[in-house]
Amino acid sequence: MTNESPQMPLTKAAPRTLLHTRVIQLRGYQREDGLIDIEAHMTDTKPYTFSNSERGTIPAGDPLHDMSLRLTLDDTLTNRAVDAAMDSTPHTICPAITPNFQRLVGLSVAKGFLKAAAQQLGGIDGCTHLRELLQQMGTVAFQTMFSVRSLKKPEEPRDPTKPRKIPAAFLNTCHAYNESGPLATQHAAE
Repeated sequence: MTNESPQMPLTKAAPRTLLHTRVIQLRGYQREDGLIDIEAHMTDTKPYTFSNSERGTIPAGDPLHDMSLRLTLDDTLTNRAVDAAMDSTPHTICPAITPNFQRLVGLSVAKGFLKAAAQQLGGIDGCTHLRELLQQMGTVAFQTMFSVRSLKKPEEPRDPTKPRKIPAAFLNTCHAYNESGPLATQHAAE
């Protein structure tokens, strides 16, 4: 049985059979109290029925993992509250670790966030799957805060032929923002 993946700009794949699907959804919200919520939801499913030592038979399409994590951040991106939930796990012991995610309260989503989170929740003190969501949640936090700040102040008219200045914090974070590359050079000339 071959299942095709959704249309992607990749080269044509060899004939294959789908065996596993992980879906991760992240959303950023502005709350009425001025804080922002960053929510991540992750599911792992298989297109076939399989056995699990603790759950017995897991029907095709039912989640092996169904986990959610919410970070509530202030306007400095400091974490004020955490909510972690595990609705489906391969082991009954897994949800017992969710209270440890309270250790993220007080950490700032800034340089060093992932390292600090790993120190608090690494190894047996955390959950690999929820911890993996933190990097993407950090990115969504920055995108959400950009939206919050943009919506607070009206857009100033600007010359559309001139590119916006690249913030110093973005320099050298990816290929496009190489401080010696064409974008940074063009922006520095403004």
